[in-house]
Amino acid sequence: MHQKPSDVRVIGVELYFLPVETRTPLKFGAETLTSVTCARVRMIVADRAGRTMDGWGETPLSVQWAWPSSLSYSVRHEAMQELCRQAAQTWVDFGEVGHALEVGEAFGRTQLAALRDRVSEQLPTSEHLPLLAALVCSSPFDIALHDAYARLLDLPVYETYGPTHLNRDLSHYLESAADANVDFHGKYPADFLTLPPKQSLPVWHLVGGLDPLTAGEATGEPPRDGHPYYLDDWIKRDGLTCLKIKLRGNDFEWDYNRGINVGRLAAPLGVTHLTTDFNCTVEDPAYVNRMLRRWQTEAPAVYDSILYVEQPFPYDMEAHPIDVHSVAAQKPLLMDESADSWSHVRLGRSLGWNGVALKTCKTQTGALLSLCWAKAHGMHVMVQDLTNPMLAQIPHVLLAAHADTMRGVESNAMQFYPDASAAEAAIHPGLYQRRDGLLDLSSLRGTGFGYRIEEIARKLPAAAVSVRR
Repeated sequence: MHQKPSDVRVIGVELYFLPVETRTPLKFGAETLTSVTCARVRMIVADRAGRTMDGWGETPLSVQWAWPSSLSYSVRHEAMQELCRQAAQTWVDFGEVGHALEVGEAFGRTQLAALRDRVSEQLPTSEHLPLLAALVCSSPFDIALHDAYARLLDLPVYETYGPTHLNRDLSHYLESAADANVDFHGKYPADFLTLPPKQSLPVWHLVGGLDPLTAGEATGEPPRDGHPYYLDDWIKRDGLTCLKIKLRGNDFEWDYNRGINVGRLAAPLGVTHLTTDFNCTVEDPAYVNRMLRRWQTEAPAVYDSILYVEQPFPYDMEAHPIDVHSVAAQKPLLMDESADSWSHVRLGRSLGWNGVALKTCKTQTGALLSLCWAKAHGMHVMVQDLTNPMLAQIPHVLLAAHADTMRGVESNAMQFYPDASAAEAAIHPGLYQRRDGLLDLSSLRGTGFGYRIEEIARKLPAAAVSVRR
């Protein structure tokens, strides 16, 4: 492998935990989220000449999403925080040298399994911490690595993903599907990215399973904090055109009616696109097929506005290898929770999935490799939210701006904890409020992810871990 002067290694890590409370509950499958801890990482890297630079990454440790389980929330929450604490030391000890993508890929391939095992041994049952939860814990470190690397080069992150800076092409990481005429030799992530990026993006609003659609449905008093509460008010204030509808996946009539009720309320207010998210609770494609056919017959306008269907089936495709070609023949069918690596995207494609929802909370490195694999194989791509507040919002929307998604980006932190990002919103107002159905990225500038971190008046707690080589 050629060595480049720009290659880096990690020499320091600081880890911070930032607690955030939700203004309204967010339902995930069988669980409900009312608070979240964000892991924020400052990472310091050095290049071959000894020059150093720091970078930042952040991800909400969304326990209910990343680790559905009968274990108590507190046990899972502490285990994920512990994995973060142990990861900080592991990153500094790691010693791998290269481009941020190369170092990040090597870390995930060689270190993450042992970290998972070590934390899992401390659990009160024989349950194993899931890969998805481990990726969420790893992602703020990986994002910070990409930020620090690009800042050291005095470049925006997405201008570092070509042959000038990478030592290896994509053939080193990716293998094509057996039935596809795809060759990754001589190809780099830059070949699959939109450059320059889009400066504004259509934004998707999340209609949670507990969300009242209008004041007439309300069972309690709405929060009096100046933000909308009912769906119709959100649509009017934010000019929304795209709604993602959370469904139950195990209550056919409720799901059917929810789709109809949201669609018929939203269309006259200017909403043009819907998607349905069954949250991994469906076991049989017949459930989704029957739902889509009934909407098509009885509410054709609602059916026609559905752009894609998101992850109805269980997370673990190896344990549940369900043939989903019949669903994908009706609407684009996107993997979300199942797509925790490019190889799982490949497995999903073989089962009939024809799209993937990318998330930076599965690491910037992993999102890029999955993006390249999916694009090379002609799959649909979206970028989905993990209710990202504060710094976490910025790499999230930048991925969408460079990914040429089906339509914009999902962004719902302003629904569930709108005031959590006040410090960041003062510098990047268009990223933390949705206007005319769009997010405005024009405030992002400079190197790395364009955070403009030195301008953000965010007071951090004491570091949970601080490690230097």
